Amino acid sequence: MPAVNDTKLQPAVFLLTGLPGLEDIHVWIFIPFCLMYVISILGNSIILFILKTDPTLNEPMYIFLSMLTVTDLGLSLSTLPTTLGIYWFHSREISHDACFAQLFFIHSFTSIESSVLLCMAFDRFVAICNPLRYASILTAPRIAKMGLVSVLRGVVLNFPLPIILKQHRYCKESILSNSYCLHQEVMTMACSDFRVNIIYGFFLTLSLHGLDFLLILLSYVMILKTVLSIASHAERLKALNTCVSHVCVVLLFYTPDIALAVIYRFVKNTPLIFQIVLGNIYMLVPPLMNPIMYSVKTQAIRVRIIRVFVK
Repeated sequence: MPAVNDTKLQPAVFLLTGLPGLEDIHVWIFIPFCLMYVISILGNSIILFILKTDPTLNEPMYIFLSMLTVTDLGLSLSTLPTTLGIYWFHSREISHDACFAQLFFIHSFTSIESSVLLCMAFDRFVAICNPLRYASILTAPRIAKMGLVSVLRGVVLNFPLPIILKQHRYCKESILSNSYCLHQEVMTMACSDFRVNIIYGFFLTLSLHGLDFLLILLSYVMILKTVLSIASHAERLKALNTCVSHVCVVLLFYTPDIALAVIYRFVKNTPLIFQIVLGNIYMLVPPLMNPIMYSVKTQAIRVRIIRVFVK
């Protein structure tokens, strides 16, 4: 008899959610989603192709940008299968193992992206605050180590998430509020005690995104201090202009990230539609806007993109 009860408590799948109340037009809703995915994947692929094939774009800034584009591609591809399944095929079910695997990749790629944004902030800090030593500080081996640490940091620290989640039993009504799996939501579906998940998730938030965001803020405080000490107004604008793209990307990434963290941990009774929209912004907008932002604001990349399409 206990075995039967355990089976009832342990359903084989989670149920994902699209836009509630609009199930009849999910196929039409997928059209803008599809366009966002196509633009995101195509845009990041084009920038990555240009950065890899043009030997003149071998500066540290462009190497970090190539890391960012790879991370954005990984993030887009992590959410695409379940989003496609819900809005195109009306398939809401996802097995526990597939859900745990998806949330591992999503959290790993977002953590890697946070680390890469920190590396890019350090690049701008050295370029503006210590330009004479720029080449000697950001050498190719050091950049490679920074990239490797970013990947290992994201993968290793997020690796326990699916392992811990797999130890729990899950209730029959395991309905998730997004079209993809997130740790902070999946853990609440458990019938058993998930305090370990709460503690470890809070540790991850502070040690990864929280620490990175504080260090990025600190780097820009130092950058502003240096820029304001420059006598020439034109030189100030020129120095700040090199940071505009990165600042926009940081805001696009961290604003919905912080908002979601606050909602899941501190705000109760938040409208479901608000969580869904904010979650989709967090997953879809940064990979979509990052290549557009750098294409528009970085002349070297913009010129080469124009050459590719003109030819």
